[in-house]
Amino acid sequence: MSFLFDILSNVLSIYMYALIIYILMSWFPQARDTAFGRILANICEPYLEPFRKFIPPLGMFDISPIVAIYALQLAQHGLRQVFIMLT
Repeated sequence: MSFLFDILSNVLSIYMYALIIYILMSWFPQARDTAFGRILANICEPYLEPFRKFIPPLGMFDISPIVAIYALQLAQHGLRQVFIMLT
């Protein structure tokens, strides 16, 4: 059971880092147009879209990725709590 928790926790962490990299790529012109940027877009955009529908941008700042990352952290914490209850 610990092995499964470790795998799921690591997958969530890797996805969180992918989101952070994808968000930081928006600061650099043409970074999202590279092959790596398109791969990250295919991975990250489906997760970010629901957050963007409910959270409007504040001026030119989009805070929905911050909420999306926080939701991932909550999921990881919840997963940890379930693991603790099962052991």
